[in-house]
Amino acid sequence: MHAHVVLTHPEPQSFNAHLARVASGSLASQGWTVSVSDLYAMDFDPCERAKHYLNRHHPERFDVQLEQKGASDGGSIPAAVVSEIANLDRADLLILQYPMWWHLPPAMLKGWLDRVLIFGEVYASQKRFEKGRFLGKRAMLSVTVGTSADTYAFDGRSGDIDLLLWPVNFSLAYVGYSVLSSFIAYGVEAGLRYSEASVVEERLKRVEVEYLAALSALDQRRVIPYNRMVEWGANGRIVTGAPVYSPFVRRKQGLDLE
Repeated sequence: MHAHVVLTHPEPQSFNAHLARVASGSLASQGWTVSVSDLYAMDFDPCERAKHYLNRHHPERFDVQLEQKGASDGGSIPAAVVSEIANLDRADLLILQYPMWWHLPPAMLKGWLDRVLIFGEVYASQKRFEKGRFLGKRAMLSVTVGTSADTYAFDGRSGDIDLLLWPVNFSLAYVGYSVLSSFIAYGVEAGLRYSEASVVEERLKRVEVEYLAALSALDQRRVIPYNRMVEWGANGRIVTGAPVYSPFVRRKQGLDLE
């Protein structure tokens, strides 16, 4: 079994970088092989740009999807993207390790998604969800947040963590992954400036122990359900009788959504 970790943090001594090392060490001790993409260390360009496409198919206007599809069909996908897709193809498990910044993943990771999940090679209208490129593979988010689990509860001041993470998890499901419930490191920054070093160290050590336990029980971890393509009607709306798994997909009383 092979795992690939995508680390998104600019500081090599950060707790996120530490958790990436913890994952690598834990999985390796279980017999996995592990690779890591440290996006900041790689100086990965998160911005999709015309200059990435040397053989432009539509030079008069930069249409991202058209250039991605043209590069996919013509074998001219940017080298950095080719390398990352190869990492994903090789991996049975993908872990995205990142901090929550302004209620979202860092721009670097969003750009990685924009560029690596390329139209044509990775997804297309008939290559997504249950027909996705990465069908049969698992993915999991490992995210650090500054405050407590209570603040990220359904009624917490920071917002429901399941809703905040839904867009990234949904993107993974879109390209075929079975998405495991996320590992959340709560309270990583809470009181760092005011707490005794020993108190902070103890709190972070507890997070590490929890993460090690999660990594040793991946087969028991809940898989987040998502609707399949067969559960959407021709108009793109969920069909009558199909389950609704996400609060981003709602049924309104008295409406026929077919």
